[in-house]
Amino acid sequence: MIECRNITKSYRNGGEETPVLKGISFTVKDGEYVAIMGPSGSGKSTLMHILGALDTPTSGQYLIDDHDASSLTPDESADFRMKKIGFVFQAFNLLPRATVLRNVALPLIYAGVEKTKREEMAKNALKAAGMDESRFSHLSNQISGGQMQRVAIARALVNNPTLLLADEPTGNLDSKTGEIVLATLEKLNAEGRTIIMITHEPDVAAHAKRIIMLRDGLIVSDEINKKRIKS
Repeated sequence: MIECRNITKSYRNGGEETPVLKGISFTVKDGEYVAIMGPSGSGKSTLMHILGALDTPTSGQYLIDDHDASSLTPDESADFRMKKIGFVFQAFNLLPRATVLRNVALPLIYAGVEKTKREEMAKNALKAAGMDESRFSHLSNQISGGQMQRVAIARALVNNPTLLLADEPTGNLDSKTGEIVLATLEKLNAEGRTIIMITHEPDVAAHAKRIIMLRDGLIVSDEINKKRIKS
């Protein structure tokens, strides 16, 4: 279970304080697939950073599996992210001269997992993300954009996180390739993965089962996507 309790976030510039999030509350149950949408300036990027334990709220609580991530130290936040959250970014963030397999295994190296086990875990994550085994030994700069994003998804999955957090996951892809990546996320959700996707594109959000809309730092709607639930 993921829970935000009256989250606020303000930034101070000199003597002036600018509120960005103004009391955000919602829960995400295990296995849900939620899209968070909003125009520029709505606060969705700030909320994404809090959900990813990359930032802390000014007030309120953010809980994952009953662990409070609201006031962690930087070291505690890094450990929390490694154990609880898998990130999929628009820009892929892969090491260009490392193999596909090594890119996915990298978080396990930092976690101290021994080589044989981490390679097995990385291979399993790549297969779960729909990556063809013939590509595992390719350098990441030798594969297509869609394949890069699948590698990024596999890297996000490799630690078996509580939450898969996808920030504009199709932003650098053409529409056809983007649909393949979104189908991969749908497959992972069907297998029980909890996914929160940040996007400004209605067509992308339509792949989620629930859509939360932000405007001016507040939730203005939180609705089940009936088309996806029926499917």
